[in-house]
Amino acid sequence: MTAIITHPDTHQKLEILSSDAQYDLACACSTKDPAEHRKRSEDGRWIYPVTLPNGGSSVLFKTLVSNVCNNDCKYCPLREGQDTRRCSLSVKETVQVFLDYYRRKKVFGLFLSSGMCGGPDTTMERLIGIARQLRQKEQFRGYIHLKIIPGASDTAIEEAVRLSTAVSLNIETPGAKNLAKLSDRKNYIRDIIEPIKLISRLTGKGNRYSRVKQTTQFIVGAAGESDAEIVQYMGGLYDRLGLQRIYFSAYQHGLGTEDVPGEDTESQNPFDLLTREHRLYQVDFLLRRYGFKNSEMIFDSRGRLSLEIDPKEAWAWAHPERFPISVNTASRYDLLRVPGLGPVTVNRILQRRQINRLRRIEDVGRPGKLLQKAAGYLRF
Repeated sequence: MTAIITHPDTHQKLEILSSDAQYDLACACSTKDPAEHRKRSEDGRWIYPVTLPNGGSSVLFKTLVSNVCNNDCKYCPLREGQDTRRCSLSVKETVQVFLDYYRRKKVFGLFLSSGMCGGPDTTMERLIGIARQLRQKEQFRGYIHLKIIPGASDTAIEEAVRLSTAVSLNIETPGAKNLAKLSDRKNYIRDIIEPIKLISRLTGKGNRYSRVKQTTQFIVGAAGESDAEIVQYMGGLYDRLGLQRIYFSAYQHGLGTEDVPGEDTESQNPFDLLTREHRLYQVDFLLRRYGFKNSEMIFDSRGRLSLEIDPKEAWAWAHPERFPISVNTASRYDLLRVPGLGPVTVNRILQRRQINRLRRIEDVGRPGKLLQKAAGYLRF
């Protein structure tokens, strides 16, 4: 039987809803350590660290507007029929609480999501209503990230994009076959892929809303999908649709239900699944910052990334003919493919070799663990 709070005050609602918002990562969170994305403020709210364009950092106020949900996603603890405390925030409550945090300089922006309460557009109208009041009545010009509800109409999506700094719609799984293992109600193409494509068209370079960022999120492990399937979709999302970021959330066994069809049960070790999530973040970084293509990633016979070594080192081991490379003449592109070298270190190499020839690893920097690894792939 569902637990109902008959007359919760705003504080009680926020305690429930901001905690339930922890499962959605598709905002501009720092990925230095994915395990540290979610943390509580001193008063028990979930706030999310973000990296700002100037290199500094701040936090987002993040909450669900409602945890009432008509969807049946088997991985989700908030799906219909689950025994959980249900409540909703009004537009006025959400605006007032966020502005209180913002004016006290506790947060710099807002991330709003929601369970599907009623239909997709009914839910979107509440999210849009909050953003509209902040923009038009309160003249708030700061950061707003709105979650797009699967199945929302084109009109609702465009209005959300118009009012937002960033938007996201979770892709959830790679492909319709995998989503069918987790939901009987969602249509993968109609409710997820077509809306993601619409957002891409609205926010693409040269379009009216090109300032708006688009992100998405995969649920890792619930549908028994392979890493290779996820990485293939990542390539399409970045190369063809121009998304800014992709996030990953490791499925927590038994959180939504004890029996998820398709769930990978070969290993119930939660650390393995968290390592999978971490490896996918490393692949994401290689695609966005290192010039790698999704087709270059190395998988085992089951389509899995290695849990023992990172994806860049796996690529290097598979291409011994490429190494060692000359630290004094190699291009930035080739240096970025050396295990242990990141963009900061590569930039340092390019600067220092313009002044003097680099003759040993100590000329690059203090030889810690990463530089010691890199030394085996470099020729001085």
